[in-house]
Formats: sequence, C-alpha cells, structure tokens
Amino acid sequence: MFILTVCGMGFGTSLMLLMEIQDLGNKNGFTIDGEATDLSSAKGKNADLIVASSEIAQELENNDIPVVSIINLLDKNEIEEKVLPYIMQIHT
Repeated sequence: MFILTVCGMGFGTSLMLLMEIQDLGNKNGFTIDGEATDLSSAKGKNADLIVASSEIAQELENNDIPVVSIINLLDKNEIEEKVLPYIMQIHT
C-alpha cells in the first residue's frame, strides 16, 4: 500500500503525518509505503490513498484516489479512526 501525505510545503506536517500512519500500520500488521509531498506535486502522483489536512484535502478531492481529511493533525485518535478503515479495506 502506498499513501501520499500532503501539506503546504511537503516536508513538515506531511512527513509527521506519514510517520504516524506508518506507525499505525505497523501496530496493526500492515506495511505502509508512502511519500510526504506538497499540494502542487501531489496532483500528479499515484497512490492508494491520500491523507491531508482538511484545508488541503478539499483541493485534492476531484481525484480518482480516495482522500482522507484530517482536522487535527496532532490527534492520533482522529488519524486512526479515519485512516485505519482505508488501510484495512485496501489490504483485504
């Protein structure tokens, strides 16, 4: 599974989010590959899932790739509740 995490600059929030999602995957027995990137670069990339802040996610929703919108990027429970179902769905 390949997850693209997106933020404004592509190296701060998105990298933190990717690391959190990879930890979540490891805890549940899934290997998560991914890339942290910025909004403009994300539009041309392929992935199984895109995860971004709610503001950025709105700009990615006209894509064929499912987009998960995270309101509070520091809330591990929100990330788990929104991202884990997609991980489990893609791996089944």
